[in-house]
Amino acid sequence: MVARLVVAAPSSGAGKTTIATGLMAALVDAGLTVSPHKAGPDYIDPGYHALATGRPGRNLDPFLTGEELVAPLFRHGARDADIAIVEGVMGLFDGLPDGYASTAHVARLIDAPVVLVVDATGQGQSVAALVHGFAGFDTRVRIGGVILNRVGSDRHEEVCRAALDHSGVPVLGVVRRTPGIETPSRHLGLIPVAERRREALEAVARLGDLIAAGCDLKALVRLAHTAPALTGEPWSPEAAAAQNATKTGEHRLGHRLGHRTTKVAVAGGPAFTFGYAEQTELLEAAGAEVVPFDPLRDERLPDGTRGLILPGGFPEMHVHDLAANEPLKREIAAFEGPILAECGGLLYLTRELDGHPMVGRVDATSRMSPRLTLGYRDAVVTRDTVIGRTGERVRGHEFHRTVTDLPGERVYRWRGGADGYAAGRILASYLHLHWAGTPEAATRFVKECG
Repeated sequence: MVARLVVAAPSSGAGKTTIATGLMAALVDAGLTVSPHKAGPDYIDPGYHALATGRPGRNLDPFLTGEELVAPLFRHGARDADIAIVEGVMGLFDGLPDGYASTAHVARLIDAPVVLVVDATGQGQSVAALVHGFAGFDTRVRIGGVILNRVGSDRHEEVCRAALDHSGVPVLGVVRRTPGIETPSRHLGLIPVAERRREALEAVARLGDLIAAGCDLKALVRLAHTAPALTGEPWSPEAAAAQNATKTGEHRLGHRLGHRTTKVAVAGGPAFTFGYAEQTELLEAAGAEVVPFDPLRDERLPDGTRGLILPGGFPEMHVHDLAANEPLKREIAAFEGPILAECGGLLYLTRELDGHPMVGRVDATSRMSPRLTLGYRDAVVTRDTVIGRTGERVRGHEFHRTVTDLPGERVYRWRGGADGYAAGRILASYLHLHWAGTPEAATRFVKECG
């Protein structure tokens, strides 16, 4: 059994990431092995979680993977851990219709108690009314404690604690307003760890000290241990790859499963930071050797590269350096193996981004936009690609402030929208996929590598 807590809040902006990341760091400092998780499709928060715990930050998303995989994926990620901390998304009950893919939904699927982070700014006794409402809204969700955040003074704390005394929900921590303690952020939220690692390390250390000083760590651990044992087997990338090699007809992959014979280069570094740990695990299980490279610094692809993955990130923040790396751009422009590009990777493959020359494999231009495109997509594949087949359904997520005028027919279509470009052995789109939900993508991509 893995002890576990879900850190949630009544709304966005209450300080979930601050509290969850600080709690992870404080528990590690206390000698525990902590497994970090994030509800929803977020890529950036898990980077801070990984920094705090020394383990990959993993996402739990019922929409992207199917609700039946949430508990197995949780058990896979939490293997050998003393305790798991799951940071929620938005408000506790906010999600798709009927609360699907909400933090509450994830908490139910892994049968975990919830710690509610309440921003006490401008509130006194009203804090108790708020907590009372959340505690009684859905009895399938167990709110086991409250952490009061941004408390202004001793008197403010006394008023809030007194109001909560008869709520039946204990106060497990009080965190004072602390200027300068927040993690670095910009137009799409937090700045990824890879861009300011030293600053991020310092922020995580400060958060750990803040939570250790303001929260009852022993009580939080005791609450985590009230979570019951989960039934069923942990998710296995090896089993998923083997099953899908048979399911999709890629039988000749079978002899390679577990034997890494195909080199797949995956862009990383400060410009390309969006990725799920399960993608690498599935590629390796399907026979790939996954090799990272940094398009900001590396002038060549890794020797022997047979396939190329360009994940999402923030190329727009590093456009000058990407444009200046002419040797790598030329090599990618001439690369004959399969290429998969998501969001930021798509921008990099176009002719130009905000007027700066990019790789040019996709005959389009990209530019920043004041409009945020954000949301889940239930899409149908309209043509065969390096990871998909015509008529298949995939679930993905969009998150960007750029616009790209793609040529040709779209690869993905959903109600009210379409996206994606495919030509030859290239697939480029704004759609982020979680490969645990589409594990055949790994076997197909490795087969395409030849």
